[in-house]
Amino acid sequence: MRMLISRGLVLTAIGIAIGLPLTFALARLLASLLFGVSATDLISFGGGAAALAGVAMLACYFPARRAMRVDPMVALRYE
Repeated sequence: MRMLISRGLVLTAIGIAIGLPLTFALARLLASLLFGVSATDLISFGGGAAALAGVAMLACYFPARRAMRVDPMVALRYE
């Protein structure tokens, strides 16, 4: 289970690492649409990244838990 979850979270971390700098760069284009927060509000960016990581962890956890219930011999015979 740890292997499946870690692979999913590594991909999520790569996506967040690429997306956050791009978001900061493009935030000035959206600055006119934001009310009450600055275009580079760290709490909003951090909360969004944390929410994305949490959802990605759940999206990896449930299939991993379900895959652990399958007997390896049954899975190998199927293929």
